[in-house]
Amino acid sequence: MLVLTVHRTGCGVDYPEQVGAPANDIFARVNHSEDQELDKAIAKCGKNIQDVKGVIMGHLHLDHAGGLHHFKGTDVPIYVHEAELKHAYYCVATKTDPGVYFAKDLDMNLNWKTMHGDSWELAQGVIMHKSAGHTPGLCIMQLNMPISGTWVFTSDQYHVKENYGGTPQGWLARDHDAWVKSDQMIRQMARTTNAKVVLGHCKETLEKYQVAPHYYQ
Repeated sequence: MLVLTVHRTGCGVDYPEQVGAPANDIFARVNHSEDQELDKAIAKCGKNIQDVKGVIMGHLHLDHAGGLHHFKGTDVPIYVHEAELKHAYYCVATKTDPGVYFAKDLDMNLNWKTMHGDSWELAQGVIMHKSAGHTPGLCIMQLNMPISGTWVFTSDQYHVKENYGGTPQGWLARDHDAWVKSDQMIRQMARTTNAKVVLGHCKETLEKYQVAPHYYQ
């Protein structure tokens, strides 16, 4: 049986208006079209957003969690690391990291399911690894596929390919020491599994692979 699971949800509808300045000035959405919205992207695969049975969040920054509103009031589980959920709520409540976490994305009516520890196998061949640095609870996703092999989706541990070469993202790497440890872990994993590594915001990396409606097995 095929189960439709979503990995992160994008910026959400009306992102510039929702987040306002200065967040939209710093984290601007460019070259955006309506077919990139979560429900439209799922439709390209011949599915409906109501078919989603689970959402996996690498972290909860505004550009990843903006589409969670689709799942408010449903029983769809939202998987996120315990450390990330706690940190996100703390930042919103105390306004200590304004502009990257938004209260609208942390709704209590979402069906939060927390991951714990350094690694967690969500399902057969779907393994989450805690990779702190960019955020305290960021997780990367390892997919072991029967034909296309191993894939590693790094979320924002790496934004662009230059980061994957060992150069962190400046102030966006909140904890430099943790980022370096995560970097070493991921690159070792990629070498030993011969993984395809998909970076968080790298257009060049994405263009190496086919996108929906194509799929990999």
